[in-house]
Amino acid sequence: MNGNNQFLDLGRLITGVYAIDVGRPADGATVRITTVGANGEEQIIDELITDSSGQTPIVELAAPPVEFSMFPGEPMPYAVYNINVFFEGFEPVIIENAQILPNSTAIQNVRLRPSVNIIPQVQDIYVEPHTLYGIFPPKIPEEEVKPLPPALGFVVLPDPVVPEFVIVHEGVPTDASARNLWIPFKDYIKNVCSCEIYSTWPVSTIRANALAIISFTLNRIYTEWYRGRGFDFTITNSTAFDQAFVYQRNIYDEISVVVDDLFTTFITRPNIRQPLFAQYCDGVRTVCPNWLSQWGSKALGDRGFNSIDILKNYYGQDIFLMQAQRVTGVPLSYPGTALQTGSTGPAVRTIQEQLNAIANNYPAIGRLAVDGAFGPRTREAVETFQRVFKLPTTGIVDFATWYSISNIFVAVTRMAELT
Repeated sequence: MNGNNQFLDLGRLITGVYAIDVGRPADGATVRITTVGANGEEQIIDELITDSSGQTPIVELAAPPVEFSMFPGEPMPYAVYNINVFFEGFEPVIIENAQILPNSTAIQNVRLRPSVNIIPQVQDIYVEPHTLYGIFPPKIPEEEVKPLPPALGFVVLPDPVVPEFVIVHEGVPTDASARNLWIPFKDYIKNVCSCEIYSTWPVSTIRANALAIISFTLNRIYTEWYRGRGFDFTITNSTAFDQAFVYQRNIYDEISVVVDDLFTTFITRPNIRQPLFAQYCDGVRTVCPNWLSQWGSKALGDRGFNSIDILKNYYGQDIFLMQAQRVTGVPLSYPGTALQTGSTGPAVRTIQEQLNAIANNYPAIGRLAVDGAFGPRTREAVETFQRVFKLPTTGIVDFATWYSISNIFVAVTRMAELT
């Protein structure tokens, strides 16, 4: 990339480094941020060391004016940087072209692989251009409501369920040489949203697009779309068939917070059991009547439309939102009421036990007395967890924090079983 130093605005970047999985933070990893100057030579912008939670400090980086992301076309609305990660005993990682948007916080999580060779192999991850800027195949239209799988199908779901993982096929469905990646559901949705829309857009637009992406994904899961055709994956990363997904690309804090709040919510219609197959397009290069237009949804957000009104504008007035009643892969579902100072009972005890397990690998959180009473020390531990995992720092265990604690607890305990 050339000429980042001429940009007028600033974006932010924080990098999290994990030994294999988020359950094991890499304390003391080196993170080097570089760019390519006008002379074609690589220039080091900053070099950072991760803390006990595997994270670097937030750094500010030059980015284009925010106005570039508010309208389609040229010039490119984000700056690109390379992120080089080194940690003893693990393969080095190079993230090429991490995308930094102005006035946004990019979160670059890096999962390392143990080094098994005398000369370490380098993981070189190339981030493709954003779908609103690059050229990608348009979505092939499909019927909005799908036939449901027969009773003898791979899985028969009485109601939509949020799975622990999405199996993403890196290519068109018939490409047998493409990898299948097991990606945690929320991580998948955050990745797709960061590929498909800009974090600089109005919050109502981000929410509307996130709901469409969640519904699209849950429809693929609920109807066993690919399983029923003999494939061994959930969804592809081909924009012609599904949604963009780039393994280990950076996501954005502004998008992450929305997805944490919405990830069990989907769009549907009266008299259908399935999440709506909520197709969408950019609305400029590709025009798609009766689908959500990404640029059109941005314009509606600018006009003050809320997320449900944006969705109704495209999918019709009869749509409504529902929540999946079950999230697989977590020990217990959200109790329905936020936990805060003064709360007592089994749900508080569960949170205290899970935070103690997480603190074994994330010592900044500290350990708690497991007494079922939500006092100042529990609030402090919750606030620390929220800071580490990029949640609003409220000290309250709401829906988003409950499931984030559950997910990290599962990751930490799995890592303990592997050692």
